[in-house]
Amino acid sequence: MVSDLIDDDSTVRVNRKMELVTIPKAAGGNAMIGISYLLDDDAQIVKGRIEKLCSNSANDGAFWETALYDKDRMFITARVVHSWDVVEINTYEQLREMDSDSNHLKTDAIQVICDALSVSADDIVDITVLKKGMTNRSFLFSCKGKKYIMRIPGEGTDQLINRRNEAMVYNTIDGRHICDDIAYINPDNGYKITEFLENARVCDPENYDDVCKCMRRLREFHELKLTVNHEVDIFGQLEFYESLWNGSPSAYRHYTQTKENVLSLRPYIEAHVGEKVLTHIDAVPDNFLFIDSEDGSEDIRLIDWEYAGMQDPHVDIAMFCIYAMYDRKQIDKLINAYFTEGCPKEIRIKIYCYIAACGLLWSNWCEYKRNLGIDFGEYSLRQYRYAKDYYNVVQDELQKMEDR
Repeated sequence: MVSDLIDDDSTVRVNRKMELVTIPKAAGGNAMIGISYLLDDDAQIVKGRIEKLCSNSANDGAFWETALYDKDRMFITARVVHSWDVVEINTYEQLREMDSDSNHLKTDAIQVICDALSVSADDIVDITVLKKGMTNRSFLFSCKGKKYIMRIPGEGTDQLINRRNEAMVYNTIDGRHICDDIAYINPDNGYKITEFLENARVCDPENYDDVCKCMRRLREFHELKLTVNHEVDIFGQLEFYESLWNGSPSAYRHYTQTKENVLSLRPYIEAHVGEKVLTHIDAVPDNFLFIDSEDGSEDIRLIDWEYAGMQDPHVDIAMFCIYAMYDRKQIDKLINAYFTEGCPKEIRIKIYCYIAACGLLWSNWCEYKRNLGIDFGEYSLRQYRYAKDYYNVVQDELQKMEDR
């Protein structure tokens, strides 16, 4: 279905035969609108073409409409409608303007905002859905001249995260300018509203200046030696995520041996753990925000504390490495950025142990998510590889120490 309205972004135009033919960019074509309906015969052709396209990775970024084209035109005919007969609704506000009584406007999230900020639904404007994260869904909105971000826990997170513990962590770091500013958090369902930080960007893990600043900020946080009343058990969580598979086997052929190897690293870790403090656990590059102030100064905030708890702070170093998908050289460089005075060999090996353990932890988390229909692709595979490879790295390093 296309409109008779000319759209500069459209790349097709209806010809006299009612065929949709391609045109140069910015030439002005018919606006494509609405849902496409295909007759059964045409649908079977499209299905076959899509299956063929999917067999070639070169088409991974292609839209399904690619299957409709025979050279410079689509093989199906167009249906043209007048632009004044069709209204396209893409946002919450457009729907509210068209039908203020629509049941689709009555969402928990909007009501939470109204209650938390003491406003009416009409005060909530400029709603923009943000990129879905690995754990949650979020959207940006404005209210009475201020911008906020609303976080809605993702599928299955009720099994993964203790929201009361998360709320306790935020209460502990409140007022220390460590994290983003919390306007509302519900310890029961995990809904959270934070004030939007203007002029912010995330850490670039390939920029060593960024990385050094993040490690300095991370160490400053660790040296505060904050405490909460819950501890994060890395090995216990590893087992817990596996239990959520509900008996399904791992996707990895040698998982049982890999897990056994990783668990064998626990005695070495426990022998070299110092003082446990409040640790972020998810201190990955995307959770470090660089904020440029109007006076030209730079601040770094650490966001997303839902996995935080008492633990060896060196776990955070390992987590940064594996999320950034660093190789051995980059990992050692990061460790040096944290330990500017020099890192003892035993502690470096312990961090390698954490890389193996945390790699398997997140690999198991990814397998649980995959069972829910959410696939993290290369990230999941790389986490499993860290578990396998860094067990071997630890064995090699321990052997070198023994041979001295």
